Amino acid sequence: MTDNKNTDTKSNKATTPSSPKTHATDASSSGKAAKKSASSGGRGGIVLGAIAIAIALGSSGWVFYHGHQQATVLQNTVSAQQSQIANLEQSLSQQKKAAEKAREQLEDATTTRLNQQDSSLKSLQKAMADVKGRRPNDWLLAEADYLIRMAGRKVWLEHDAQSATALMEAADHRIAQLNDPSLVPIRQALADDITALKAVKRVDKDGIVLRLTSMQRQVEDLPLASAVIPEAEETQAPVVSESVNDWQANLTTSLKGFVDDFITYRKRDGNVVPLLSPTQSYYLQENLKNKLDQAMRAVYQGNDTLYHEALGMAQDWALRFYNQDASATRRFVEQLNALNEQRIGVDLPQKLSSQTLVSDEIDTRLRRDIAPLTGGQS
Repeated sequence: MTDNKNTDTKSNKATTPSSPKTHATDASSSGKAAKKSASSGGRGGIVLGAIAIAIALGSSGWVFYHGHQQATVLQNTVSAQQSQIANLEQSLSQQKKAAEKAREQLEDATTTRLNQQDSSLKSLQKAMADVKGRRPNDWLLAEADYLIRMAGRKVWLEHDAQSATALMEAADHRIAQLNDPSLVPIRQALADDITALKAVKRVDKDGIVLRLTSMQRQVEDLPLASAVIPEAEETQAPVVSESVNDWQANLTTSLKGFVDDFITYRKRDGNVVPLLSPTQSYYLQENLKNKLDQAMRAVYQGNDTLYHEALGMAQDWALRFYNQDASATRRFVEQLNALNEQRIGVDLPQKLSSQTLVSDEIDTRLRRDIAPLTGGQS
């Protein structure tokens, strides 16, 4: 601003000559105007600069504040994640300790259990040795129980009282070898069962079956019956009267008698049984054998109803389709009648009382012998 003032003064002096007074006045006016202009321009620049500085400071402050807020949020997030990580590490550490503790407890429990089992096994071996030493003949009682069970099987499944009796007597012999007075009730029950079995009516099943087998072989030799024709009704021959007035009737009678010499008509009442073809004869023989075979099976099953039904059917076929005048047929039918009169069913006992007593005695002895082992384990 000083340079501008000097330049203006020099210019005024060169261009306009004036008096010193005039020059002084102009110079004074010009200096004031320049000073005023310079003062006004300086203030505007200061204001603009201040505004720019303020804007810059505001922007910087806003950026700083916003960055500070983001940094705070990030710091909080990092802190939270670090806290979570610390919690997870603590939880994992606790779980690891718990798993390690559980493993140790399981190992201890397993070791304890193995020790207990080993002790139980040793106690059991000792108890078994004591049992063998105290009762060396107890196997006889077990064998008697087995024989009684087999006798029951013979009675109820095979209807064989004779074999069941032999088995019961063998069981009684086994118990007698024990020489134990406490087993007298069992022997008494065995005696009662043996008496009941011996009272059962004996059926010669083998003999009946052998007779039926022999009759099966006779079927093919039986002669078949011829065609059966019922007897014709007896008719009286017409008689010619001696009266002349009956000439028409006599003529008819004479003609009828003449015709009857060539054609004979007789009325027969009844069923005609025709001859059997070879195929039918073969099937008849096989069916008759099958009925005899059914009777054999019924004998071993003790099925009295099936036995009589099979023999009754065989007898009916023998009477209908075979020659009754032949001696072989008559003997065959007589044998069927004799077998059909026999009763193969028997009244068997409903139960064997000795079986329950023997089983209870075995259970009692077993519990008594194992009692020390059970007490040792508890």
